[in-house]
Amino acid sequence: MPTTRDYYEVLGLERSASGDDIKRAYRRLAMKYHPDRNPGDTEAETKFKEAAEAYEVLSDAEKRNVYDRYGHQGLRGTPGHDFRSMNVDDIFSMFNDIFGGGMGGGGRRQRGGVPRGYDLETEVELTLEEVLTGAERDVEFKRLDVCKTCEGSGAKPGTSPSTCQTCGGQGQVAQAGLGGMFRMVTACPHCRGRGKVVTDKCSDCRGTGRVSVKRKLSVKIPAGIHDGQAVRVAREGEPPPPEISQTGQGIPGDLHVVVRIEDHDRFERDGDDLIIVLPLPFTQAALGAMVEVPTLTDSTDVEVPAGTQHGALFRIAGEGLPNLRSGRRGDLVVIAQLVVPRKLNADQRELLREYAKTEKLDVKAQSPSLWDKIKHAVKGHG
Repeated sequence: MPTTRDYYEVLGLERSASGDDIKRAYRRLAMKYHPDRNPGDTEAETKFKEAAEAYEVLSDAEKRNVYDRYGHQGLRGTPGHDFRSMNVDDIFSMFNDIFGGGMGGGGRRQRGGVPRGYDLETEVELTLEEVLTGAERDVEFKRLDVCKTCEGSGAKPGTSPSTCQTCGGQGQVAQAGLGGMFRMVTACPHCRGRGKVVTDKCSDCRGTGRVSVKRKLSVKIPAGIHDGQAVRVAREGEPPPPEISQTGQGIPGDLHVVVRIEDHDRFERDGDDLIIVLPLPFTQAALGAMVEVPTLTDSTDVEVPAGTQHGALFRIAGEGLPNLRSGRRGDLVVIAQLVVPRKLNADQRELLREYAKTEKLDVKAQSPSLWDKIKHAVKGHG
């Protein structure tokens, strides 16, 4: 499927995106532009297939490396799928792992033949303060539900879908391969795998059997959650698709609420620990002092010993973030940052000059062996 659009642009990603970012972006676009959600919209179907092509390349480490170096030209002759000519449902089946496993299932039958619907995904943002305490968020999202007017059949009330003449109601068609040596079975292009076609369509769902509805839920986010982790809300996804269950009977999918953590102006997160840089004047670092250090909720005093060097670490136990499983809080790690004054008045300048004289004498008096080693090294290379 030739394209002039950059694959990263198609998925709305930076070139540094991780594998999980690529998977998440493709999943979101696939669900957004799937023709079942956009009946009769050829532009949506084109975008659906375009996203599939981008994902096939960027999810493959070798293909992605070639694309990053040489662009579309580098992929010429590389084996790939012609998504432009493929059936949408076949594309969905190709990347079923995106909609199954850890991301949730969709359009498939569980053990015992029970159909399961598609999972959905949305995002919320939390501050570090909310990670500390846990939070509750109202989330709004859209999902496809079974049309109540036609009860999911897609047919106008009082009528029924008829058996597809192309596949005889099987939902699949077989095509002979090269030389008749094998057969390739694909979803029926006429009924799209449903086995039935609607001639007199329901006015509410336009024959799809599904309607888009808005949902609003309150979701509890546990304390200690990390960026990119998700809270699963069971049975708030979509019902099984029409080709699996026209009435929507079966197990609905789940809603995955992905958490994003906002950057903090003072703290950096390292697992369950928090890191803060503490500016220290030269005098406090040299003489020692008791300094006040901010925490997420308040502040605490830290004793800085005399002679503290730039980059020294101080660990305050229990002032980090709670562990998601145990609830035990991590530490606050304080990094000393020596601050050199930009401006000095006359008295300060004079004091430092006097100190500098003493400092030079101290260096020579305290480190004779060091000077001897330097002199010896210089003579040895003379």
